[in-house]
Amino acid sequence: MINRSISSTNRLLGARVYAESHEWVLMNENTATVGISDHAQGMLGDVVFVDLPEVGDTAEAGNACATVESVKAASDIYAPVSGEIVEVNTALENEPSLINTSPLDNGWLFKVKVQDGEQLSELKSEDQYLATIEDE
Repeated sequence: MINRSISSTNRLLGARVYAESHEWVLMNENTATVGISDHAQGMLGDVVFVDLPEVGDTAEAGNACATVESVKAASDIYAPVSGEIVEVNTALENEPSLINTSPLDNGWLFKVKVQDGEQLSELKSEDQYLATIEDE
């Protein structure tokens, strides 16, 4: 059953929103596509490996659910929303550099069937997110 609060997120359909931890969310009905921001991939450097969650796993908002390894460091990726992982970007297995070359499109990480659409209201608009990273 889809949580009724999902319907209140219709204004976010097609609009990318961001977590403070640099993950982005793009909603399509009740499914959120998740990736990392261009700013985050730039800070990481060349991505060489990605450890994604399994389809069927449950992601909890704010908890680590994936890892991105670069030539500089390994970084946890945090779920910006809670729900069931319904798809992962298998192209990243052979080409993790997609995160660097196309972080907002082909470099997406996973898709989550959102349990609580109200969690989306806690995320930042693109303008709000860009304002926060200017301070970094």
